[in-house]
Amino acid sequence: MIEYWEALLTSVPLTQVLVSLGVVAGGTLAGLLFEKLALKRLYHTVSRTSWDGDEIVVYSLRHVVTVWFALASIYFVILRRDIEPALAELLKDALLIAFVISVAVVTARIAAGLVRLYFSRVQGLPSSSLITNVLRTIIAALAALVILQSLGVRITPVLGALGIGGLAVALALQETLANLFAGIVIILSRQLRPHDFVKLSSGEEGYVQDISWRNTTIRELPNNMIIVPNSELASSIVTNYYQPARQMSVLLNVGVSYDSDLEHVEEVTVAVATEVMAEIEGGVPESRPFIRYNNFGDFSIDFTVIMQTSEVVSQYLIKHEFIKRLHRRYGEEGIEIPFPIRTIHSPGGRTGGNGVSAPDG
Repeated sequence: MIEYWEALLTSVPLTQVLVSLGVVAGGTLAGLLFEKLALKRLYHTVSRTSWDGDEIVVYSLRHVVTVWFALASIYFVILRRDIEPALAELLKDALLIAFVISVAVVTARIAAGLVRLYFSRVQGLPSSSLITNVLRTIIAALAALVILQSLGVRITPVLGALGIGGLAVALALQETLANLFAGIVIILSRQLRPHDFVKLSSGEEGYVQDISWRNTTIRELPNNMIIVPNSELASSIVTNYYQPARQMSVLLNVGVSYDSDLEHVEEVTVAVATEVMAEIEGGVPESRPFIRYNNFGDFSIDFTVIMQTSEVVSQYLIKHEFIKRLHRRYGEEGIEIPFPIRTIHSPGGRTGGNGVSAPDG
């Protein structure tokens, strides 16, 4: 067989080969010029329209137009030159395969670009990487079937074999497929998006980086990366601090002595909280802080201070500054934050200072 093709190729005159190569080179050069001049001008024209989809279509043709010009020149050579039927048939099959692959590349680019455009404009949708990868896989599979059908290969037995093989693969890759479909469900539910700050029921928290076909990556505040399988993420309890809004309440528990004037405590505490809201980054100046007394504790009257922050990570600086300023202000106003007190009684003992029992002797 190899000797047959060697004899076939060597039988072609050298002049005919050189002319054919010149025609192909000319067609390729024409394609390059078309991309540099016409296609570039067309892209600038559609960039001024209101719809960005036409830019995606034109941009997806880059480099492929040159390939189409080259394929067209090769086909012209096959039609115009006296080429052995076997060689001509071989070249036509190669052209068909190259053309189908190039069309699949353009289609995949357009599909991926339109999906990314849609995801960027619809609020609540996460990363589009999973959907674009699935689309590319489907387009590649369809292109392979078209090539097989065009080459005369019966695809019905192939589809049957793929069905049986697909069942076996599905059984072997249950976990992988579970992660894939879980990722699709997470994306379509619009409950997690890139850059959202989330906390898992297992305690991990951080910013969502991406949702891929297998896992979701979360970047912690110390700049570590957490890799969570999509199936586990879909079945766990997740707190999303960026939905329905980034602004959230900051709650801080405080206790004061039973001898305190509670009206005065409330006035001073709210004044400090209002000052923090206005001066500290991440505070919400237009919000009105307030407190709520909630418990008669063992050694203090307890209450909760409620403030607002622009996002979850800002609460740490707000709490830091509020505690410092409140401690200083309580000292100036004579408001006591009591220490824990325990009275211990022992048989035959005597009561020591501060209500603490002490043994005799």
